[in-house]
Amino acid sequence: MINVGVIGATGSVGSSVMAVCGAWPDKIRVKAIAANHRSEKLFQLAGKFNVSNVYPYEEYGQEGLERIALDPEIEHVVFASSGTSAIKALCLALEAGKNVSLANKESIVVAGKWVMPLVKRPDQLRPLDSEHNAIWQCLHGEDKSFVRKIYLTASGGPFRKFTRDELRNVTLEMALRHPVWDMGAKITIDSATLMNKGIELIEAMYLFGLDESQVDAFISPGSFVHGLIEFEDGSVKLLAAEPDMKLPAASCLFWPERNFPCPEFHRPKYPLHDVKFEEIDAERFPAVRIARECMRLKGGYPAVLVGADESAVSMFLEGRIGFTDIAGVVGRVLESRKWDEPANLDEAVALVDEGRREALRLAGNYSL
Repeated sequence: MINVGVIGATGSVGSSVMAVCGAWPDKIRVKAIAANHRSEKLFQLAGKFNVSNVYPYEEYGQEGLERIALDPEIEHVVFASSGTSAIKALCLALEAGKNVSLANKESIVVAGKWVMPLVKRPDQLRPLDSEHNAIWQCLHGEDKSFVRKIYLTASGGPFRKFTRDELRNVTLEMALRHPVWDMGAKITIDSATLMNKGIELIEAMYLFGLDESQVDAFISPGSFVHGLIEFEDGSVKLLAAEPDMKLPAASCLFWPERNFPCPEFHRPKYPLHDVKFEEIDAERFPAVRIARECMRLKGGYPAVLVGADESAVSMFLEGRIGFTDIAGVVGRVLESRKWDEPANLDEAVALVDEGRREALRLAGNYSL
């Protein structure tokens, strides 16, 4: 029996994790759950899983997350929330020796320098995002020194074939219709601009201890192939699966066992004959180019990117800027000054706030 705590239990990734937990009640016991708000769904989950330790962030703040991270009865903590609020709890869970499943990009992009040294053993930190989970699985049994390059994949979003002029006319309703994944508004917009893929590239660099030049991405419509590794001998190893977050969730919770089928999951017809890869067009989707520049510069740039993007997406959701202005605002924030290396974790998190504020200040020059 694995005792689990789930932070971000009501979101899209958290829901997949909870579905896996619910399918195997004789293998997994959910001891604590947290979410951003006191919602009906949160307390429905608490009742379904008989969870007494429930922590809405709006009431408990950091203390609730830290309680989950340090609960002596919990062996495995899942971080499925977004944003930077769970970074300190993540550090505490790793320091306490707990297994961690991580689907929180910001934790590694903003604080990878402080988070990664806390990992005490192989597979203690298990990537939960589908692309990073694919690379993690493909790396097993391999000598990382023989890795030439890793490739994450992107669906291409709803505007994969749009021209630059067509992208300028994208509406909010259009941007919220993702062709593959069912996600929250913020990550859906990030997927449409491909900023999500840019941020994932930064995450992969820190997560797997690779150089910026060793991390890249392709578009693969349909998202059947999730990640690839190219080795020095010229061979390529990849992981392909239906785009269902219950699969990486199960791999993290039960690793290294694979004999626990996912709930409501039917064995697919493998569409290998339909798999294709396309280069990402940096002219039409400049967000990836901007993120790659942050990978090169490092310092405070990745943290500022996270904050600036949060503000820019919020402004688009509110109708204050256009779709193509999102990357424009973020790029201007990064160019507005030299963003130096933070000296500690608190300074790194503070840079996210600075990025948010600078984006709001600069966005006054944009209009729909």
